[in-house]
Amino acid sequence: MDVLMRLAVMIGLLTVGVGLRRIGVLDGTRVEWLNSVAFYVVLPALVFNSTYDKPLAEIVTPTLLVGLVGVLALTAGLGWLVHRRIADDGARAAATVQSYHTNLGYIGLPVVASALGERAAGIGSVILGMGALVQIPLTVSILVAVTGNSRNVRAEARRLATNPVLVALVIGLAVSRSPATVTGVPADGIALIAEAALPVALLCVGGSIQLQSLSADRSIVGSVLAMKLLVMPAVAWGVYAALGADLWTLRTAVVMFGAPAAVSTFVYVTEMGGDRRLASILVFLSTVASAFTLSAWIAIVP
Repeated sequence: MDVLMRLAVMIGLLTVGVGLRRIGVLDGTRVEWLNSVAFYVVLPALVFNSTYDKPLAEIVTPTLLVGLVGVLALTAGLGWLVHRRIADDGARAAATVQSYHTNLGYIGLPVVASALGERAAGIGSVILGMGALVQIPLTVSILVAVTGNSRNVRAEARRLATNPVLVALVIGLAVSRSPATVTGVPADGIALIAEAALPVALLCVGGSIQLQSLSADRSIVGSVLAMKLLVMPAVAWGVYAALGADLWTLRTAVVMFGAPAAVSTFVYVTEMGGDRRLASILVFLSTVASAFTLSAWIAIVP
């Protein structure tokens, strides 16, 4: 799929999702059902399919893991500095976390699998799994620091431990290390489900976006979009290049971290006293804009 076709597909599926939400076809119940299909079936299938038959040393490396932590820490720090002058605590909280908290699952990994192939998808699966372990605690900590609202840390840890994507990653890596293998009809079935990851994820994102109005402070919106879609993938490029990462790891990391703000940030911001309207706008605009920026990153990264 070339860049223009990928761009058209992404925008088209997002638009369909948003449109179906607005006319009531994708109401709250159906969006929840679609999200469950993506979260519990399609994404785990993609993660498992991308890892179970790959050599472990090929996709899990110290460089990959150190770079992941470095990219998230650096971008979160830059986001904190860039948005520190925003007077309203709720808006500052939303802007800060949405400058780095990336939609690795619903956008990043499916785009990597579609555009860069199976080897990159295996590396991306590790970034997705390990990224969740870093992003979520970091986001909760920042929101607590900015808004002063707390969250049940024990419940959040339990949700992380039972995350189906993490479970699929562990199983896939375990199978890759064992003499056992998955072949025939089961392998074909998992691969078929995995191919649905991008369209299902984009419909889910479009249907999940809640917009009251696109009116917001343009300086805040512009700075968040620039941080998330331009600065963060550039930081990923710089960090992994400095660490001497191989080309597959470098390309995969740039595309994964070039994905838009995660839909889950809207939930976290809402639950912890942030500006939910701004968070919703930023998820929508960053997702739409990422169709263009991701296509550009895919084209320019060597």
